[in-house]
Amino acid sequence: MIQYILKRILTSIPVLLGILIVTFIIARVIPGDPCRAILGEKATVEVCERFAEIHGLNKPIYEQLFIYIGEILRGDFGDSIRLSMPVTRLLVERLPTTIELSLAALLVSMLFGIPLGIISAVKHNSWLDVLTMVWANIGVSMPVFWLGLMLVYVFSLLLKDTPFWLPPSGRISPGLSNPPFYEVWGLQLVKDSFILSFLNFFSRMNILNSILSFNWKVLRDAVEHLILPALALGTIPMALIARMTRSAMLDVLGQDYIRTARAKGLGWRGVILKHAFSNALLPLVTVIGLSLGGLLGGAVLTETVFGLSGLGRTLYEAITARDYVIVQTFTVVIAAFYVIINLIVDISYAYLDPRVRLN
Repeated sequence: MIQYILKRILTSIPVLLGILIVTFIIARVIPGDPCRAILGEKATVEVCERFAEIHGLNKPIYEQLFIYIGEILRGDFGDSIRLSMPVTRLLVERLPTTIELSLAALLVSMLFGIPLGIISAVKHNSWLDVLTMVWANIGVSMPVFWLGLMLVYVFSLLLKDTPFWLPPSGRISPGLSNPPFYEVWGLQLVKDSFILSFLNFFSRMNILNSILSFNWKVLRDAVEHLILPALALGTIPMALIARMTRSAMLDVLGQDYIRTARAKGLGWRGVILKHAFSNALLPLVTVIGLSLGGLLGGAVLTETVFGLSGLGRTLYEAITARDYVIVQTFTVVIAAFYVIINLIVDISYAYLDPRVRLN
Protein backbone atom coordinates (compact mmCIF):
# COMPACT_ATOMS: atom_id res chain seq x y z
CA MET A 1 0.00 0.00 0.00
CA ILE A 2 2.83 2.42 0.86
CA GLN A 3 4.49 1.64 -2.47
CA TYR A 4 1.22 2.36 -4.26
CA ILE A 5 0.80 5.70 -2.47
CA LEU A 6 4.35 6.76 -3.28
CA LYS A 7 3.83 5.78 -6.92
CA ARG A 8 0.63 7.87 -7.12
CA ILE A 9 2.38 10.85 -5.54
CA LEU A 10 5.28 10.62 -8.00
CA THR A 11 2.95 10.32 -10.99
CA SER A 12 0.97 13.35 -9.80
CA ILE A 13 4.05 15.62 -9.95
CA PRO A 14 4.08 15.83 -13.78
CA VAL A 15 0.32 16.49 -13.70
CA LEU A 16 0.72 19.43 -11.33
CA LEU A 17 3.70 20.71 -13.31
CA GLY A 18 1.68 20.53 -16.52
CA ILE A 19 -1.22 22.41 -14.92
CA LEU A 20 1.20 25.06 -13.66
CA ILE A 21 2.75 25.55 -17.11
CA VAL A 22 -0.60 25.69 -18.92
CA THR A 23 -2.05 28.12 -16.37
CA PHE A 24 1.09 30.25 -16.50
CA ILE A 25 0.96 30.55 -20.30
CA ILE A 26 -2.81 31.07 -20.60
CA ALA A 27 -2.79 33.77 -17.92
CA ARG A 28 -0.29 35.76 -19.95
CA VAL A 29 -1.64 35.31 -23.46
CA ILE A 30 -5.27 36.22 -22.75
CA PRO A 31 -6.19 39.83 -23.59
CA GLY A 32 -5.68 42.33 -20.80
CA ASP A 33 -2.87 44.26 -19.18
CA PRO A 34 -2.33 43.89 -15.41
CA CYS A 35 -1.03 47.47 -15.30
CA ARG A 36 -4.25 48.87 -16.79
CA ALA A 37 -6.42 46.51 -14.74
CA ILE A 38 -4.79 47.49 -11.43
CA LEU A 39 -3.73 51.13 -11.96
CA GLY A 40 -6.57 52.13 -14.27
CA GLU A 41 -6.95 52.95 -17.94
CA LYS A 42 -5.30 56.36 -17.51
CA ALA A 43 -1.93 54.87 -16.56
CA THR A 44 0.77 56.21 -18.86
CA VAL A 45 3.09 54.09 -20.99
CA GLU A 46 6.06 55.02 -18.79
CA VAL A 47 4.18 53.98 -15.65
CA CYS A 48 3.19 50.64 -17.20
CA GLU A 49 6.75 49.99 -18.33
CA ARG A 50 8.00 50.63 -14.82
CA PHE A 51 5.20 48.42 -13.45
CA ALA A 52 6.21 45.57 -15.78
CA GLU A 53 9.86 45.94 -14.81
CA ILE A 54 9.13 45.83 -11.07
CA HIS A 55 7.05 42.65 -11.39
CA GLY A 56 9.26 40.99 -14.00
CA LEU A 57 6.58 41.09 -16.69
CA ASN A 58 8.91 42.64 -19.28
CA LYS A 59 10.88 39.41 -19.69
CA PRO A 60 10.03 36.65 -22.20
CA ILE A 61 7.35 34.20 -21.05
CA TYR A 62 9.72 31.21 -20.96
CA GLU A 63 12.15 33.15 -18.77
CA GLN A 64 9.34 34.20 -16.41
CA LEU A 65 8.25 30.55 -16.23
CA PHE A 66 11.72 29.26 -15.30
CA ILE A 67 12.08 31.96 -12.66
CA TYR A 68 8.68 31.15 -11.18
CA ILE A 69 9.31 27.38 -11.06
CA GLY A 70 12.65 28.03 -9.36
CA GLU A 71 10.95 30.19 -6.75
CA ILE A 72 8.35 27.48 -6.08
CA LEU A 73 11.08 24.87 -5.59
CA ARG A 74 12.52 27.19 -2.92
CA GLY A 75 9.10 27.43 -1.27
CA ASP A 76 8.43 30.97 -2.46
CA PHE A 77 5.11 31.35 -4.29
CA GLY A 78 5.66 35.04 -4.89
CA ASP A 79 3.75 38.18 -3.98
CA SER A 80 0.38 39.29 -5.26
CA ILE A 81 0.72 41.99 -7.94
CA ARG A 82 -2.46 43.74 -6.85
CA LEU A 83 -2.26 43.35 -3.07
CA SER A 84 1.55 43.40 -2.67
CA MET A 85 1.51 40.62 -0.11
CA PRO A 86 2.79 37.02 -0.10
CA VAL A 87 0.42 34.56 -1.76
CA THR A 88 1.05 32.03 1.03
CA ARG A 89 -0.39 34.52 3.50
CA LEU A 90 -3.46 34.87 1.28
CA LEU A 91 -3.81 31.09 1.22
CA VAL A 92 -3.73 30.90 5.01
CA GLU A 93 -6.34 33.66 5.24
CA ARG A 94 -8.73 32.63 2.44
CA LEU A 95 -8.44 28.85 2.02
CA PRO A 96 -10.09 27.96 5.39
CA THR A 97 -13.28 29.76 4.29
CA THR A 98 -13.47 27.72 1.09
CA ILE A 99 -12.71 24.44 2.87
CA GLU A 100 -15.38 25.13 5.49
CA LEU A 101 -17.95 26.01 2.81
CA SER A 102 -17.07 23.01 0.64
CA LEU A 103 -17.26 20.52 3.51
CA ALA A 104 -20.60 21.98 4.62
CA ALA A 105 -21.96 21.76 1.06
CA LEU A 106 -20.71 18.17 0.75
CA LEU A 107 -22.36 17.28 4.07
CA VAL A 108 -25.66 18.77 2.90
CA SER A 109 -25.46 16.92 -0.42
CA MET A 110 -24.75 13.59 1.31
CA LEU A 111 -27.40 13.98 4.01
CA PHE A 112 -30.10 14.58 1.41
CA GLY A 113 -28.73 12.87 -1.70
CA ILE A 114 -27.96 9.41 -0.28
CA PRO A 115 -31.35 8.84 1.46
CA LEU A 116 -33.23 10.12 -1.58
CA GLY A 117 -31.24 7.82 -3.86
CA ILE A 118 -31.92 4.80 -1.63
CA ILE A 119 -35.64 5.58 -1.41
CA SER A 120 -35.82 6.07 -5.17
CA ALA A 121 -34.14 2.69 -5.78
CA VAL A 122 -36.32 0.83 -3.28
CA LYS A 123 -39.47 2.46 -4.73
CA HIS A 124 -38.33 1.90 -8.31
CA ASN A 125 -40.80 3.07 -10.99
CA SER A 126 -43.15 4.51 -8.38
CA TRP A 127 -44.34 8.12 -8.22
CA LEU A 128 -41.73 8.71 -5.51
CA ASP A 129 -38.97 7.49 -7.82
CA VAL A 130 -40.16 9.74 -10.65
CA LEU A 131 -40.47 12.74 -8.32
CA THR A 132 -36.95 12.21 -6.96
CA MET A 133 -35.37 11.93 -10.41
CA VAL A 134 -37.25 15.01 -11.68
CA TRP A 135 -35.93 16.93 -8.68
CA ALA A 136 -32.42 15.62 -9.38
CA ASN A 137 -32.56 16.84 -12.98
CA ILE A 138 -33.78 20.24 -11.82
CA GLY A 139 -31.02 20.39 -9.20
CA VAL A 140 -28.33 19.69 -11.79
CA SER A 141 -29.76 22.34 -14.11
CA MET A 142 -30.02 25.24 -11.65
CA PRO A 143 -27.10 27.73 -11.84
CA VAL A 144 -25.45 28.32 -8.48
CA PHE A 145 -25.62 32.11 -8.72
CA TRP A 146 -29.38 32.03 -9.51
CA LEU A 147 -30.16 29.58 -6.72
CA GLY A 148 -28.08 31.61 -4.28
CA LEU A 149 -29.98 34.79 -5.09
CA MET A 150 -33.32 32.97 -4.78
CA LEU A 151 -32.33 31.56 -1.38
CA VAL A 152 -31.35 35.03 -0.21
CA TYR A 153 -34.64 36.45 -1.50
CA VAL A 154 -36.74 33.80 0.25
CA PHE A 155 -34.94 33.30 3.57
CA SER A 156 -33.55 36.81 4.07
CA LEU A 157 -36.34 38.97 2.63
CA LEU A 158 -39.65 37.10 2.47
CA LEU A 159 -39.05 35.35 5.81
CA LYS A 160 -37.42 38.38 7.45
CA ASP A 161 -39.77 38.55 10.44
CA THR A 162 -40.09 34.80 10.99
CA PRO A 163 -38.02 32.24 12.92
CA PHE A 164 -36.82 30.88 9.54
CA TRP A 165 -34.85 34.01 8.67
CA LEU A 166 -31.23 33.38 7.73
CA PRO A 167 -28.40 35.91 7.19
CA PRO A 168 -27.76 36.70 3.51
CA SER A 169 -23.98 37.23 3.61
CA GLY A 170 -20.84 37.15 5.73
CA ARG A 171 -19.49 34.49 8.06
CA ILE A 172 -20.48 35.80 11.49
CA SER A 173 -22.59 38.72 12.66
CA PRO A 174 -20.91 42.08 13.29
CA GLY A 175 -19.97 42.56 16.92
CA LEU A 176 -19.33 38.89 17.65
CA SER A 177 -15.80 37.91 18.59
CA ASN A 178 -14.28 34.56 17.70
CA PRO A 179 -10.76 34.53 19.18
CA PRO A 180 -8.42 31.77 17.97
CA PHE A 181 -8.74 28.57 19.95
CA TYR A 182 -5.00 28.43 20.64
CA GLU A 183 -5.26 31.75 22.48
CA VAL A 184 -8.17 30.40 24.52
CA TRP A 185 -6.00 27.39 25.35
CA GLY A 186 -3.14 29.67 26.39
CA LEU A 187 -0.87 28.83 23.45
CA GLN A 188 -0.46 32.38 22.20
CA LEU A 189 3.18 32.37 23.33
CA VAL A 190 4.18 29.79 20.71
CA LYS A 191 7.29 31.13 18.99
CA ASP A 192 7.65 28.64 16.12
CA SER A 193 6.33 30.41 13.02
CA PHE A 194 5.33 27.17 11.24
CA ILE A 195 3.31 25.87 14.20
CA LEU A 196 1.73 29.28 14.67
CA SER A 197 0.73 29.42 10.98
CA PHE A 198 -0.67 25.89 11.25
CA LEU A 199 -2.79 26.81 14.27
CA ASN A 200 -3.84 30.09 12.68
CA PHE A 201 -4.99 28.26 9.55
CA PHE A 202 -7.44 26.06 11.44
CA SER A 203 -8.57 28.89 13.71
CA ARG A 204 -9.92 30.69 10.62
CA MET A 205 -12.57 28.00 10.21
CA ASN A 206 -15.25 29.62 12.33
CA ILE A 207 -17.20 26.46 13.12
CA LEU A 208 -14.15 24.41 14.08
CA ASN A 209 -12.62 27.30 16.00
CA SER A 210 -15.81 28.00 17.97
CA ILE A 211 -16.12 24.32 18.91
CA LEU A 212 -12.51 24.10 20.07
CA SER A 213 -12.85 27.34 22.03
CA PHE A 214 -16.29 26.36 23.46
CA ASN A 215 -17.88 29.51 22.05
CA TRP A 216 -21.40 28.17 21.45
CA LYS A 217 -22.93 31.54 20.61
CA VAL A 218 -20.50 32.05 17.75
CA LEU A 219 -20.97 28.42 16.69
CA ARG A 220 -24.72 28.91 16.25
CA ASP A 221 -24.21 32.18 14.42
CA ALA A 222 -21.55 30.71 12.11
CA VAL A 223 -23.78 27.74 11.26
CA GLU A 224 -26.68 30.10 10.45
CA HIS A 225 -24.45 32.10 8.11
CA LEU A 226 -23.24 28.91 6.40
CA ILE A 227 -26.64 27.33 5.69
CA LEU A 228 -27.62 29.32 2.59
CA PRO A 229 -24.25 29.16 0.78
CA ALA A 230 -23.93 25.46 1.63
CA LEU A 231 -27.40 24.79 0.20
CA ALA A 232 -26.64 26.78 -2.94
CA LEU A 233 -23.27 25.12 -3.52
CA GLY A 234 -24.41 21.62 -2.50
CA THR A 235 -27.50 21.36 -4.72
CA ILE A 236 -25.72 20.10 -7.84
CA PRO A 237 -23.61 17.43 -6.07
CA MET A 238 -26.72 16.51 -4.04
CA ALA A 239 -28.57 15.69 -7.25
CA LEU A 240 -25.57 13.79 -8.68
CA ILE A 241 -25.17 11.76 -5.49
CA ALA A 242 -28.90 10.94 -5.47
CA ARG A 243 -28.78 9.70 -9.06
CA MET A 244 -25.59 7.69 -8.54
CA THR A 245 -26.95 6.14 -5.31
CA ARG A 246 -30.12 5.13 -7.13
CA SER A 247 -28.20 3.60 -10.03
CA ALA A 248 -25.77 1.70 -7.79
CA MET A 249 -28.55 0.45 -5.52
CA LEU A 250 -30.62 -0.81 -8.46
CA ASP A 251 -27.63 -2.84 -9.69
CA VAL A 252 -27.10 -4.36 -6.25
CA LEU A 253 -30.75 -5.05 -5.44
CA GLY A 254 -30.97 -7.36 -8.45
CA GLN A 255 -28.15 -9.62 -7.23
CA ASP A 256 -28.70 -13.19 -6.01
CA TYR A 257 -27.33 -12.60 -2.50
CA ILE A 258 -30.02 -9.97 -1.89
CA ARG A 259 -32.75 -12.50 -2.72
CA THR A 260 -30.97 -15.07 -0.55
CA ALA A 261 -30.88 -12.67 2.40
CA ARG A 262 -34.59 -11.99 1.98
CA ALA A 263 -35.30 -15.72 1.71
CA LYS A 264 -33.49 -16.30 5.01
CA GLY A 265 -35.94 -13.96 6.69
CA LEU A 266 -33.72 -10.90 7.08
CA GLY A 267 -35.77 -7.72 7.33
CA TRP A 268 -35.91 -5.35 4.38
CA ARG A 269 -34.19 -2.59 6.35
CA GLY A 270 -31.32 -4.93 7.23
CA VAL A 271 -31.01 -6.04 3.59
CA ILE A 272 -30.87 -2.44 2.37
CA LEU A 273 -28.39 -1.11 4.93
CA LYS A 274 -26.20 -4.13 5.63
CA HIS A 275 -26.01 -5.84 2.25
CA ALA A 276 -27.16 -3.55 -0.56
CA PHE A 277 -25.84 -0.14 0.49
CA SER A 278 -22.44 -1.42 1.66
CA ASN A 279 -21.88 -3.05 -1.74
CA ALA A 280 -23.01 0.06 -3.61
CA LEU A 281 -20.45 2.30 -1.93
CA LEU A 282 -17.63 2.06 -4.49
CA PRO A 283 -19.17 4.18 -7.26
CA LEU A 284 -20.71 6.44 -4.64
CA VAL A 285 -17.33 7.13 -3.01
CA THR A 286 -15.95 8.12 -6.42
CA VAL A 287 -18.76 10.62 -6.98
CA ILE A 288 -18.41 12.05 -3.48
CA GLY A 289 -14.66 12.49 -3.91
CA LEU A 290 -15.00 14.19 -7.28
CA SER A 291 -17.81 16.34 -5.89
CA LEU A 292 -15.57 17.60 -3.09
CA GLY A 293 -12.89 18.54 -5.59
CA GLY A 294 -15.49 20.27 -7.72
CA LEU A 295 -16.84 22.16 -4.72
CA LEU A 296 -13.39 23.52 -3.89
CA GLY A 297 -12.93 24.74 -7.44
CA GLY A 298 -16.52 25.81 -8.01
CA ALA A 299 -17.02 28.04 -4.99
CA VAL A 300 -16.24 31.19 -7.00
CA LEU A 301 -19.83 32.21 -7.71
CA THR A 302 -21.14 31.09 -4.33
CA GLU A 303 -18.56 33.12 -2.41
CA THR A 304 -19.24 36.12 -4.62
CA VAL A 305 -23.03 35.97 -4.14
CA PHE A 306 -22.82 35.53 -0.36
CA GLY A 307 -19.91 37.91 0.23
CA LEU A 308 -17.44 35.30 1.51
CA SER A 309 -13.74 36.12 1.27
CA GLY A 310 -12.55 32.67 0.30
CA LEU A 311 -10.35 31.08 -2.32
CA GLY A 312 -12.95 31.30 -5.07
CA ARG A 313 -13.79 34.96 -4.66
CA THR A 314 -10.11 35.90 -4.39
CA LEU A 315 -9.40 33.91 -7.56
CA TYR A 316 -12.21 35.72 -9.39
CA GLU A 317 -10.89 39.11 -8.32
CA ALA A 318 -7.35 38.07 -9.34
CA ILE A 319 -8.54 37.03 -12.81
CA THR A 320 -10.32 40.34 -13.39
CA ALA A 321 -7.22 42.25 -12.19
CA ARG A 322 -4.82 40.02 -14.17
CA ASP A 323 -3.00 39.14 -10.95
CA TYR A 324 -1.03 36.29 -12.46
CA VAL A 325 0.67 35.15 -9.27
CA ILE A 326 -2.60 34.50 -7.42
CA VAL A 327 -4.19 32.81 -10.43
CA GLN A 328 -1.25 30.46 -10.89
CA THR A 329 -0.84 29.55 -7.24
CA PHE A 330 -4.53 29.10 -6.43
CA THR A 331 -5.07 26.98 -9.56
CA VAL A 332 -2.22 24.66 -8.61
CA VAL A 333 -3.53 24.43 -5.04
CA ILE A 334 -7.00 23.43 -6.29
CA ALA A 335 -5.40 20.88 -8.64
CA ALA A 336 -3.35 19.50 -5.74
CA PHE A 337 -6.57 19.04 -3.76
CA TYR A 338 -8.01 17.06 -6.68
CA VAL A 339 -4.93 14.81 -6.69
CA ILE A 340 -5.09 14.27 -2.92
CA ILE A 341 -8.83 13.56 -2.97
CA ASN A 342 -8.46 11.06 -5.81
CA LEU A 343 -5.65 9.34 -3.90
CA ILE A 344 -7.84 9.10 -0.79
CA VAL A 345 -10.69 7.69 -2.88
CA ASP A 346 -8.41 5.02 -4.40
CA ILE A 347 -7.07 4.06 -0.99
CA SER A 348 -10.60 3.83 0.41
CA TYR A 349 -11.41 1.22 -2.26
CA ALA A 350 -9.04 -1.20 -0.55
CA TYR A 351 -10.98 -0.91 2.71
CA LEU A 352 -14.44 -1.04 1.12
CA ASP A 353 -13.82 -3.94 -1.26
CA PRO A 354 -11.61 -6.91 -0.23
CA ARG A 355 -11.09 -7.79 -3.92
CA VAL A 356 -9.13 -4.57 -4.37
CA ARG A 357 -6.81 -5.53 -1.50
CA LEU A 358 -6.17 -8.90 -3.10
CA ASN A 359 -5.26 -7.29 -6.39
